[in-house]
Amino acid sequence: MKNPLILLTTLGVLLILIIGCEASNDQDDADANQEKTGDNQEKAEGSEEKAETVYLNGNIYTVDNDFSKATAMAIKDRKLIYVGNDEDADKYVGPDTKVVDLKEKTVIPGLNDGHIHYTSLGTNLLEIDAFNKPKEEILKLVQEEASSLEPGEWILGRGWNHELWPDEKFPTKEELDQIAPDNPVVLTRVDGHSIWVNSKALEIGGITKETPNPQGGEIIRDGEGEATGVLVDAARSSVTSEIPSYSRERIAEAQMKAQQQLFSNGITSSSDAGADLQEIDIMKELYKKDDLKVRLNVMISNSMGEVGEGLAYYFENGPEVGLFDNRLTVRSVKLMADGALGSRSAALMEDYSDRQGHEGNYLYSDEEIYNLVKKSRENGIQVAAHAIGDGAVQQVIDAYEKVLSENPLDDHRWRIEHFQISNPSQIEKIAELGIIPSMQPTHATSDKNMAEDRLGSERIKYSYAWRKIMDAGSHIIGGSDAPVELINPFHGIYAAVTRMDRDGNPPGGWYPEEKMTREEALRSFTTWAAEGSFEEDIKGSLEPGKLADFIVIDKDIMEIPEEQLKDIKVLSTVLGGEAVYEK
Repeated sequence: MKNPLILLTTLGVLLILIIGCEASNDQDDADANQEKTGDNQEKAEGSEEKAETVYLNGNIYTVDNDFSKATAMAIKDRKLIYVGNDEDADKYVGPDTKVVDLKEKTVIPGLNDGHIHYTSLGTNLLEIDAFNKPKEEILKLVQEEASSLEPGEWILGRGWNHELWPDEKFPTKEELDQIAPDNPVVLTRVDGHSIWVNSKALEIGGITKETPNPQGGEIIRDGEGEATGVLVDAARSSVTSEIPSYSRERIAEAQMKAQQQLFSNGITSSSDAGADLQEIDIMKELYKKDDLKVRLNVMISNSMGEVGEGLAYYFENGPEVGLFDNRLTVRSVKLMADGALGSRSAALMEDYSDRQGHEGNYLYSDEEIYNLVKKSRENGIQVAAHAIGDGAVQQVIDAYEKVLSENPLDDHRWRIEHFQISNPSQIEKIAELGIIPSMQPTHATSDKNMAEDRLGSERIKYSYAWRKIMDAGSHIIGGSDAPVELINPFHGIYAAVTRMDRDGNPPGGWYPEEKMTREEALRSFTTWAAEGSFEEDIKGSLEPGKLADFIVIDKDIMEIPEEQLKDIKVLSTVLGGEAVYEK
């Protein structure tokens, strides 16, 4: 047996060596950790990534959940990476950062018009501008156009409103025949639901005394039963189907003109309330060339009672979301349940107060609209339905509720476009079902002169009823319906806050109890509009991580006297960090 003392000594030495090694390793680890901590601390002290652009010294309304304010923003890769104060924003300034002094100007998120007709806004600029003009002036414009055209060439225009004329009567074909007998003339009413045509256009459309009214339309007639020259809703197609289509080049030109209209008015995003496949295809071509930059949420047009070509395509191929760097989304369908109040084609539950025996026009049967909604649900397509009259509103609600009970979808965000005339139960029902009302504030101030005549003193209390709708729990998507109304969103915000027209009438507002607050009006054109297209996570407010879409304006939107809201001017429009408009 070995000497125990030697064995113990050897073990002791080994133990000391092991402990020493472990201590040494621990110190090495500690030194390494200390070095790493030092690096991290040094990195933390200068960790802010450097921005491409920093905006300082601004009066910035972020329109976040708290409606907070800031003075500075930092932008990188088309998104906001910082929103806050000037001092902290300085940390994002690097050697290559562009710094912009806002000089205390007011900044708000890029505005989002929740309902326009994008291509029509552009083509409207290629035609006779009859917007709210006196009849005599419109006739003069038609005469001038006829003098420059060959016989048989079409004369097109839009914007007449007989409610603004002294006699408040529909115009006639004879008035156009006198100045343009050899050219078919088609002038669309401001609401887009009636056309004023001459005898040449009626002849081309095959409309005679014996032609019956189509389903969902009306040929306005005189006491002898002859067509007067005004065709409403579905009755228009006999003539409008004969109008030569615009070339692809002209449509592209119109879309570019529309974009400039949006940018110059501070609109960075919009919902196009009904486009066909050709229009969408032309948009894609323009996006590929980076000519189109505006963010569009496009609804597929489907005005017939069956599935049309465009809707069938998207049923087969599915929605397109966030194409071209979040600039183009096609995920919804636009249905047309009725006409418009001004043309007396909005579908009412009871007769028009100023036309007994007439309830307006339903463009679908109950079965047709149910089938369209059902098929859209099955194919993952969001539904938006034009419904102005309370009868059409009820038809849409019933179809939505039936389909959702059969095939539930918690976060559907189905919309009713316009939702102008309603009743208490409908207002409560849409809030209960999560149906979003998409409304246009300027429609109230434009329609006020005739709406009560059409509806009477009781129904008018639940028409254009923004406060009742919001108090029931709904968010309202704001929009213009351009070119039905002017595109300027500050006209809409002004109308929402004041309930007055731009001449200040009526003083104090039309049914002023329905006014929005300024914050609500601004949200309707920003965060609430973004919710309507499932995009609130990327736009609508100025917060880190969201798209750098904002505008600089010449007045403080929250502080100026309310009568000045309509006069706000856009100084700069920035989309994805790029200045796309400068005044």
